[in-house]
Amino acid sequence: MAIHSLPVRPGAEPYEMSARPAPPRLRPYVLGWAGFRIGTVEPSRTLPLNAATLIIDFTGVVPIVTGPRASATFSPRTPWRHGMAVGLTPAGMAALTGAPLREVTGTTVRLEDLLVRRDLPGPRGLLGPRAEELSGRLLARASWAERFGLLEELLTRWLRPAHGPDDLITHAWTRLQDPAGPPTVAALAAELGISRRYVELGFGRVVGLTPKTVARIARFQRALDTWRRPSARLDDAVACGYADQSHLAREARAMTRMTPKRLFAFVQDTDRLSV
Repeated sequence: MAIHSLPVRPGAEPYEMSARPAPPRLRPYVLGWAGFRIGTVEPSRTLPLNAATLIIDFTGVVPIVTGPRASATFSPRTPWRHGMAVGLTPAGMAALTGAPLREVTGTTVRLEDLLVRRDLPGPRGLLGPRAEELSGRLLARASWAERFGLLEELLTRWLRPAHGPDDLITHAWTRLQDPAGPPTVAALAAELGISRRYVELGFGRVVGLTPKTVARIARFQRALDTWRRPSARLDDAVACGYADQSHLAREARAMTRMTPKRLFAFVQDTDRLSV
């Protein structure tokens, strides 16, 4: 599970979160979901990410979708407080919103704006007519365990296996998330039996990021996931695909403006919500 965001400053109240990966049936579309609660409204740092994130806030803020990004972005006030986040793959983004992932790359949009196309009547995507239902039903549940169960039930009902014109590119995106995936874009293209140029153009059309950038972000998020374990050590992240500690330090600074030591401390300062 990727880490979406962290506070800019260490606070007296840690960021509370409980995350679960999606079951195998949903993984082509959904990476997983998380419940979160932030004690105070403070500046936030949204981390580099390969996926879209649907954020449903229970405090009255309208649902939003944040897109993939290659470097951290900063907000003077955390735009979410208490609710749920759902990580969407390119296929999940297209199925639920009717929009390609590239439409939200590097930005944040209101879900209601994303679900409406000016050139077509009515909402687009599977989520279009169901967005209000989803938010209301999740809010009505009494516990995180119930919310997680409901979300899995609804998404399993709504998302059905289907083939589309971008299947090859979405599969290529998935391979780049795998730590044992192809080491280069050329190797990825050879594995899929297509040209490197086809891969690069397809990523531009569907994802909005280059395949090399997607691989770089995936490596960074694997490092963060390694650090979130209570027993983790700072140098454990080097094994996620970095040449050495200096390589890790350069990437952390370039992508987050933080040293690995400081980033590690923020990731470790995350409490688990009771589910």
